[in-house]
Amino acid sequence: MDAREWESLCDGCGKCCLNKLIDDDTDELYYTNAACKLLDRDACHCRHYSERFTFVPGCTAINMDNIASLTWLPDSCAYIRLFQGRDLPSWHPLLTGSKEAMHAAGMSVRGKAVCETKVRYLEDHIVLWPLKDAD
Repeated sequence: MDAREWESLCDGCGKCCLNKLIDDDTDELYYTNAACKLLDRDACHCRHYSERFTFVPGCTAINMDNIASLTWLPDSCAYIRLFQGRDLPSWHPLLTGSKEAMHAAGMSVRGKAVCETKVRYLEDHIVLWPLKDAD
């Protein structure tokens, strides 16, 4: 699979751009609704994708070499689904031709996320909806 094909697998949900917390005692992962400052929370894409590491040095590139170690990606993520031997969900943009079915299924951050720069305490923004894995 070449880089273009790999990138096309991304459904553009924006969940990977949400801040996450890990409990120091239990190692349990918690998602928040606080999104990276670069995320366009309506269109659900990075405003500066090609230069994102300049703006957010801690941003993670998702690739075939590191997918197994990215345990913080949600089960709905196409990369994770394919890594686990599962099919793309019926709402995936590669199957539907647009992101609208994904948004309609509630699988994106659209209308649910806030910008991290507006958040004082991440602990106050823990949410469960990013864990939803429809289809």
